[in-house]
Amino acid sequence: MAEKEPKARAGGVQSIERAFGLLEMMADAGGMMGLSQLATASGLPLPTIHRLVRTLVDLGYLRQEPSRQYVLGPRLIRLGESSSNMLSTWARPHLAALVDELGESANLAMLDGDQIVYVAQVPSRHSMRMFTEVGRRVLPHCTAVGKAILADFPDAQVRDLLRRTGMPQHTDNTITDPDEFAKQLAAAATNGYAMDEGEQEIGVRCVAVSVPDVPTRLALSVSGPAQRMSSELVDRAVPLLIQAGKGLSADLS
Repeated sequence: MAEKEPKARAGGVQSIERAFGLLEMMADAGGMMGLSQLATASGLPLPTIHRLVRTLVDLGYLRQEPSRQYVLGPRLIRLGESSSNMLSTWARPHLAALVDELGESANLAMLDGDQIVYVAQVPSRHSMRMFTEVGRRVLPHCTAVGKAILADFPDAQVRDLLRRTGMPQHTDNTITDPDEFAKQLAAAATNGYAMDEGEQEIGVRCVAVSVPDVPTRLALSVSGPAQRMSSELVDRAVPLLIQAGKGLSADLS
């Protein structure tokens, strides 16, 4: 006799839970999977996977490639853009509080694939300040937010990412050696924060912490001209960033 499939959580709709589970599974796998891979990873019967995938294809959330593999579809872009806008809305009060306390620009960034994308910023009120355009994409090896996020990753996963991106050099301070970068991540994991010492842009210093207990890899940072981002300011910034990260995490939970 065949085993009964697990029931949906109380108050939930099982097919919706499964459909979103498949989308998240595909996103974690790089955005492309085949039916047999989905069945193996999810533990669901192949006919169930096929039915869910066909529905998602019909709705535009998945697309089938000539290889018969399935990829995430274009309709997810609209959802992602709306979600990013809402994330910025939730983050803004926390960023504004950091600017009020520290006087320097505050940022929220997320890991998207192999890149860091800035999703929110509240700029400093100084005439000379750091301004990062929302939507800007950079590589994680040369940013404090990237280091803060990757500090929790397994070493092998980090090195795979670095091989894909190539660790291009932006300034004389950019870390281009994977072993040295691993030391930076170990220090960030131990200290609870990461630093960018002019590694993305000359004369810019940045301190960042990861946002805990959220499904998306997020980090908060404070950045400014190196002459104003003193050790004393960094020491003040770290506990405030940690507090802001916990507050944002609570808002998003």
